[in-house]
Amino acid sequence: MKILVTGGTGYIGSHTVVELQQSGYEVIIIDNLSNSSVEVVDQIAKITGTRPGFEKTDLSNADETASFFRKHGDISAVIHFAAFKAVGESVLEPLKYYSNNIMSLVHILTAMQKHGILHLVFSSSCTVYGQPDVLPVTEDAPVKEALSPYGYTKQVCERIIQDTSPVSGTQAIMLRYFNPIGAHDSALIGELPLGVPNNLMPYITQTAVGKRKCMDVFGGDYNTPDGTAIRDYIHVVDLAKAHVIALRYLSGQKNKEAVEIFNLGTGKGYSVLEVIRSFEKMSGISLRYQITRRRPGDIEKVWADTSLANNVLNWKAERDMDDMTSSAWKWELELKKNI
Repeated sequence: MKILVTGGTGYIGSHTVVELQQSGYEVIIIDNLSNSSVEVVDQIAKITGTRPGFEKTDLSNADETASFFRKHGDISAVIHFAAFKAVGESVLEPLKYYSNNIMSLVHILTAMQKHGILHLVFSSSCTVYGQPDVLPVTEDAPVKEALSPYGYTKQVCERIIQDTSPVSGTQAIMLRYFNPIGAHDSALIGELPLGVPNNLMPYITQTAVGKRKCMDVFGGDYNTPDGTAIRDYIHVVDLAKAHVIALRYLSGQKNKEAVEIFNLGTGKGYSVLEVIRSFEKMSGISLRYQITRRRPGDIEKVWADTSLANNVLNWKAERDMDDMTSSAWKWELELKKNI
């Protein structure tokens, strides 16, 4: 099977390409390289021994998307990651997020329908839940008013898939994942944002290695045990493996509904300060940080009920917080050596 991975040079996408290739799939990547580097393709090849196909394509451009699918008529399924993903940035630049995240999906679904490609694994997010009333949050929890344009784009994209499926025949798995961190054991791929990181883990490692003088912890007055926000952090390799399992689930026609939704997390919440303490333990470094004001669009606390994915997909996160922080640090040190 030939699998299209959009956003495949990005953080989660690149790890998923590795898992796909190691599971015997042929992979072609689309990415516009707006927040990643084409050198990631070389790193994937070093890990797997196989270089995935790659084409630089802007999926928010309808003509470019249509041209790609005309050229590659033998695609069996699509895993769609390509999207802007920073909550804070989306508050400042909402039109950027609406035009890219929503229209990219529309163009993908249009091309899939035209070329008879039926299987889609969609990269969704726990942000669709907003601040849940009950924790841990299940897939049946209400989708609340989004707290950021990023979160709203994920809600809209989910609705587009659900509306499209009955008329197109698309069979989709929507994976609502929580907060991926960590890096591949090889330290050849990991999270490498361009500019100042918006996500916690690269902010921690870049501060520890000296790229940043001090780290801001956004909010110390939340209603949590230590006052900092709580998230369900999941190792990126565990997350990547779930996409391969979801693809097999679809191709094996095990799905009971045309569109199914699964939470992906560990089922455990960690505060920002708990993540910092794990990093300090695993790295032996005392991190410089300061508590600052809350960041617009952030929620207070959320963690997953993962029993549906555990029982139906037969998937379970295997790595703990220390695994996550130590692998992220190993990746940052490898980057430093190559500067």
